[in-house]
Amino acid sequence: MKTNLDCLPCFVRQALDAARMATADEKIHWRVLQGVLSAAAEMNFDQSPPVMGQRIHRIIKSLSGSDDPYKELKTHFTEYALRLYPDCKKAVGQSNAPFETALRFAAAANAIDFGAVAEVEQPDSPVFIEQAMSETLFGHAEAFQQVAGSAKKILYLGDNAGEIVFDRLLIEQLPLERVVFVVRGAPVINDATLADAVAAGITNLVTVMDSGSDAPGIVLSECSDRFRRCFDAADLVISKGQGNYETLSDVDKKIFFILKVKCRVIARHIGCAPGSLVVKETG
Repeated sequence: MKTNLDCLPCFVRQALDAARMATADEKIHWRVLQGVLSAAAEMNFDQSPPVMGQRIHRIIKSLSGSDDPYKELKTHFTEYALRLYPDCKKAVGQSNAPFETALRFAAAANAIDFGAVAEVEQPDSPVFIEQAMSETLFGHAEAFQQVAGSAKKILYLGDNAGEIVFDRLLIEQLPLERVVFVVRGAPVINDATLADAVAAGITNLVTVMDSGSDAPGIVLSECSDRFRRCFDAADLVISKGQGNYETLSDVDKKIFFILKVKCRVIARHIGCAPGSLVVKETG
């Protein structure tokens, strides 16, 4: 997916948010914005937005000296998600359609995305459950369930810290021995790393590996050889979130994208309304 002009204000907002998390020094904030605007003026719009996102957050880390500006925020949302998890797991167990219920929770949790939005709501369990079950589920949910049941090698691409706690609910509906869960190779925005997967309990369920890259998406040319081998070998790739969608939506591979649409650019590209929960099949 190519970068759209509407992505530019989001780049600037995201850069300023991250810079303020990294340091209180306004001089650094100015230098970050200058660096980001300079990079934006030279960027290749044929590339996906996470390529620019990677540059932005490398600039922030370099100027601020902070390797993980979102660390406290990630810990907070992991703890928040773990508090909701038991009630959501109970709801899945009591559902007449447990796979769809788990899928809805995983998709709804993609709202925990500080790359796309400046603030994230934290509803309590009853509200979160009601919202997840009542929101529009757009796309190919039935096809996804059928393919997931027969797939031999499943690569599950995680997105954000906190969100991945709810991915556990969907992973538990899959053949665990066939699943490899993927996190980022280094901190970027509030995307999950190996430490976040440990805190979320993912490592107790399935094999976890990182992408080998600090891009806020799966830029295949930036990923490790090990990851690319796993990606090529998988007969089902489950891709969470907007960043992974932006980087992989044009790849010739069977992928099911699961996300909550949080911007008009993604909504237009998918063909759904903003705010929709999406299960989109490609390949």
